[in-house]
Amino acid sequence: MLKFFLGLFLVTQLFGAETMSIYDIKVKDIDGKELSLAKYKGRVMLIVNVASKCGFTPQYEGLEALHEKYAAKGLSILAFPCNQFLSQEPGSEAEIKSFCKRSYDVKFDLFSKINVNGDNTHPLYKYLKENAGGFLTDTIKWNFTKFLVDKNGKVIHRYAPSTKPQEIEADIEKLLAT
Repeated sequence: MLKFFLGLFLVTQLFGAETMSIYDIKVKDIDGKELSLAKYKGRVMLIVNVASKCGFTPQYEGLEALHEKYAAKGLSILAFPCNQFLSQEPGSEAEIKSFCKRSYDVKFDLFSKINVNGDNTHPLYKYLKENAGGFLTDTIKWNFTKFLVDKNGKVIHRYAPSTKPQEIEADIEKLLAT
């Protein structure tokens, strides 16, 4: 039996086992509706963990500016509220949605609150961290960490929370042009 499993392991290593794609991951939108990230196939994605009571919260303005400028050209911004950093996202989904609309007139896609670190890390963030490690460790260090994903679902780059959305614009333009 051991020989069988060893042989199976070697075959998958040599010929490649089917690997998970970002498009296989399911998420819940801000209204609690489950959807597959396959919805975003063929689009460039900027995925961000967000919070409404964070020093980086004004980045919503820059994210919305990117959305306004590039959504029609193939960019999707996906914002995932997270309350793991000093409880900076304590509100319910309805409160988060209202805050984003009222304060920043957000029109990009908002999702239900998730964990980005720890035992209950959402599968999306497990995938992102496995494909774009961080400085010293792969853990998400703070809110507004950003991941840029190309049209084929490949994680291209991870940006620090302090990286402003406009600083990513040239990278987005390159991916949209390909």
